[in-house]
Amino acid sequence: MSSVQSFKGLRRNISLAIGVAAAALFAASAASADSSNLTAANALTEMSPGWNLGNTLEAIGAGTQPFSVSQETAWGNPAATQALMTRVKAAGFKSIRIPVSWKQYADSSDTINAAWMTRVKEVVDYARAADLYVMINVHWDGGWLQPTFANEALADARLTKFWTQIGTTFKDYDDHLLFAGTNEVMVTGDYSTPKAEYCQVQHGFNQTFVDAVRATGVKNTTRWLVIQGFNTNIDHTLLCNSTLPTDTATGRLMMEVHYYDPYNFTLNTGGKIWQWGSIATSPANTETWANEAYTDAQFQKMKVNFVDKGVPVILGEYAASLRTEYDATGIYRNYWNKYITGSAFQHGMVPVYWDNGYLDNHQSGLFNRGAATEGFPATIDGIVDAAK
Repeated sequence: MSSVQSFKGLRRNISLAIGVAAAALFAASAASADSSNLTAANALTEMSPGWNLGNTLEAIGAGTQPFSVSQETAWGNPAATQALMTRVKAAGFKSIRIPVSWKQYADSSDTINAAWMTRVKEVVDYARAADLYVMINVHWDGGWLQPTFANEALADARLTKFWTQIGTTFKDYDDHLLFAGTNEVMVTGDYSTPKAEYCQVQHGFNQTFVDAVRATGVKNTTRWLVIQGFNTNIDHTLLCNSTLPTDTATGRLMMEVHYYDPYNFTLNTGGKIWQWGSIATSPANTETWANEAYTDAQFQKMKVNFVDKGVPVILGEYAASLRTEYDATGIYRNYWNKYITGSAFQHGMVPVYWDNGYLDNHQSGLFNRGAATEGFPATIDGIVDAAK
């Protein structure tokens, strides 16, 4: 281990000790903490980099719904803990995105089980106790948010009901808590350019979300709300979401997109594409598109159309899977993750890494969640250092 690595490890251990003490002091007053004064001008530096508690609170359980107990371990990850949140903060992350499933805990009238709401609140409080900004959403949730005219009325009614309950629960929390209305809304299986119908309905979901949250009052009247672009695809966002929802609060909406390009490198772990970018040495194992220049150009679109107009942008998910059968030390994975983080940050976007919780090959986990330790310190350092 180099002296630099030793210093970083010592720094993190000191930060962790301080964080544990701070968490204990914070636990009793999470909901009443002073406002963060989060603004469009400082959101980038206040929240970057971010980290996803993926495949946990949004995990869908097996069995008869609605559930009255947490299904967060259904996909193989351990339950979220204070120790994990404190470790994430000590590693250098400033914000956490917590994907959440709600429908599997709701009755036929869409009333969310009280025990589940309490558990979500507990996990949010863990993150706040670690001094992290927090984003919670209505995630995939079984796929009921289909953006079609046929499904619109049912989905809008449920979205209103859910966000009214969520908003009421968290109405006293300050600006460290952000709400994100939906996740990757699209017609299931249709990755083509969205029809006008799909754009209209998805835009309507965003409006429904904003209206429902604002109506719950107190600090929700001005809370930062995160609006998603269509399927979080950058080009589809420009097509469908150039106009933001109307809002009773001025300048309190953010836009969210995701980035997994090129797919054959980041997610297609059964393929032979395992190198990326200018450091690649084998054309046969390198995708022919979505290199550094393409990435910069895509992120520039978000900068020009949103950031430069005073609308902060969240890059809510991005990650490259581990490919140890080809790249034992993760050189290309680390390079992609660091480059995407740095380019996003330089283009004014808050980068929020997708950690799915698993440290095995073909996965994107960074932390050993059960032990609350770093699984890939070099990858973590690359991400944290790039967001400066």
